[in-house]
Amino acid sequence: MRRLLPSAATAPDDALLLASYAPPAGDAPFTRFNFVSSLDGAATLGGLSGALGTAADKRVFMLLRRQADVILVGAGTIRAEGYEGELLDEPSRTWRVARSLPERPVLVVVSGHLDLDPHSELFTQNPGQIMVLTTGSAAGAKIAQFESIAEVVSTGTPGPGIDPRWIIKTLAARGHRVLHSEGGPTLFADFQRADAVDSLCVTYTPLLAGGDSPRIAHGTGHNDSRPMSLHTLFEEDAALLAEYRRARQNAPADPQGQAD
Repeated sequence: MRRLLPSAATAPDDALLLASYAPPAGDAPFTRFNFVSSLDGAATLGGLSGALGTAADKRVFMLLRRQADVILVGAGTIRAEGYEGELLDEPSRTWRVARSLPERPVLVVVSGHLDLDPHSELFTQNPGQIMVLTTGSAAGAKIAQFESIAEVVSTGTPGPGIDPRWIIKTLAARGHRVLHSEGGPTLFADFQRADAVDSLCVTYTPLLAGGDSPRIAHGTGHNDSRPMSLHTLFEEDAALLAEYRRARQNAPADPQGQAD
């Protein structure tokens, strides 16, 4: 691997990678999305994003998780990709403990109707803390099924959509500033529409996928374009690993109501 921007570096170690991707200092929330894409814009191969990943992508992916307070994922991605078991490798857990951070980020699942299986391996095999964000459309009996295995927080209003600004505010109220999201495309589109994306890390795999695979963002309705600046760029085996950041003039407007 080599770094191309902001300055050249060959064979970067984990310390340099972590410094390159470090969230800004301060108390303001920082929301980062991480995706992999083929050269022609496909976000999946055979229905799975992991099939597009490279060794370099997987390395950076784990380091981004290492830096996060939460791993934020939509219910559709949870069902498609599987998030059961350990989500952080041992070096990352050791790194976090040495810096007085919780051993693992909190896994935060966004599900408007709470259409998840409480007996799935996501909940029975995951050693870390899980939080589920849902809406008033989720039945009380359904919520009760999860309360012994996860922290469930509801918007209290009908769904299925959940305002990303409410998500950020709710997590910040619990001390979670750095949000690392792995999608999916609908959640990413929702955050774009709310002007709540601070960073996009995307790996461009040197592959033409063809077909009708989805893009990394998929939503309905009007969505303003959002200018981004290239923050850092790495290359390995013709794959490009880029992080784009946006210089925010103003924080996203608060949603109605207070965070739970």
